[in-house]
Amino acid sequence: MEELERMRGKAEDAERKVERLSEQIMKALASTIDAKDKYTNGHSFRVAEYAEEMLRRSGGSVKEQEEVYYMGLLHDIGKIGIPDEIIRKTSGLTEKEYTLIKSHPVIGANILKNISEIPGLAVGARWHHEKYDGTGYPDGLKGEEIPVMARIIAVADAYDAMASRRSYRDVLPQKVVREELKNGKGKQFDPYYADIMIEMIDDDKDYQMREV
Repeated sequence: MEELERMRGKAEDAERKVERLSEQIMKALASTIDAKDKYTNGHSFRVAEYAEEMLRRSGGSVKEQEEVYYMGLLHDIGKIGIPDEIIRKTSGLTEKEYTLIKSHPVIGANILKNISEIPGLAVGARWHHEKYDGTGYPDGLKGEEIPVMARIIAVADAYDAMASRRSYRDVLPQKVVREELKNGKGKQFDPYYADIMIEMIDDDKDYQMREV
């Protein structure tokens, strides 16, 4: 019996080590993605945290919260396949360059689709630029055709883009970000998850949810 317990303990230790290693690899990949552009430094981590909190507030299980966190971390991994000079360009993109940028969700989904332990990873990568009214990309999905996790990440991603510095502007004022989310309900964003993000904004009295 003691030998059985010892073996079980070793197996559990090995499993925890694999889980820690997997998380460390995903965080390293997210850091690599963000490092391609100084104006997206920390973006993937913030998106992951906002998405996790949105799912917690909507009643998602601990396992679902963990999954959406990892999806958020790697939602932009497809940018690995986009030339740095396009990612870092501070002036307007040409039509050809914009088409290349718009390919990153498909590239990301193809990178992640074979990770069987967290099969949903590819979901966040492929569909975080879909819009609730069907005008997004790459597949033009509409409403509840868009997977729930992708709808959550889409709101978190857009929020962080507005609450972060860009080459052409500083962090937007919190009230402006709130208004943009409100105006995008039913158009760019799932109204339910947009309302949860607005609730988070209203709770964030000191505007801590932003790039600092």
